Amino acid sequence: MCAERIPAEHSHVADLQNSSLMCACRACYLLFTQTQAALPHTRASTRASTRTGRGRYRAIPDRYLHDPVHPMSAREWEELEIPVGLAFFLRSSQRDEVGAFYPSPAGATECRLDLTAWAQLSAEHPLLQAMEPDVEATLISRTDDTVEHFLVPIDACYELAGRMRLYWRGFDGGAEARQSIAAFLESVRSRARFLPLPDRADRGPAH
Repeated sequence: MCAERIPAEHSHVADLQNSSLMCACRACYLLFTQTQAALPHTRASTRASTRTGRGRYRAIPDRYLHDPVHPMSAREWEELEIPVGLAFFLRSSQRDEVGAFYPSPAGATECRLDLTAWAQLSAEHPLLQAMEPDVEATLISRTDDTVEHFLVPIDACYELAGRMRLYWRGFDGGAEARQSIAAFLESVRSRARFLPLPDRADRGPAH
């Protein structure tokens, strides 16, 4: 976004117009931590200002949340009719609806989502209602034993899709891909904090 050098560990900004992410230095990232924030005249924004529009960019939050008070059942997951056991869900402010995606060797693949089933699931799980449009997602992992769901930054979903493309081999992915996905999920678990109480309040029907 600007000419500043950034370290390997850095933040991201969502470009809502192009549905993409941009790597950002700390100064550029902070410019977009407020929705619809205007660009101040700073050194970091000088080169970015000609490419930015009011509300076009959003800083990606870094919060990871889970809600063990409202565990998700296998029956609830099956009602979404997602063809795989690992998927993420993103609310788009431009389309005013939730989309479902799953990581695949070809990248993030969008699949049909029954919005009625999603609304019913959201009514039972406050975590699904807590995600910020465009910049946060609900990540759901189904195994033979359990169903886990987390609120994660959207760039974490890009990372998951990247791991799949990098390590997937053959029909079933191979051991290296499975290990990478397991490591990713373990990282999400370790970073996740309890959903704050204010976010547990009823918010009415979800999109």
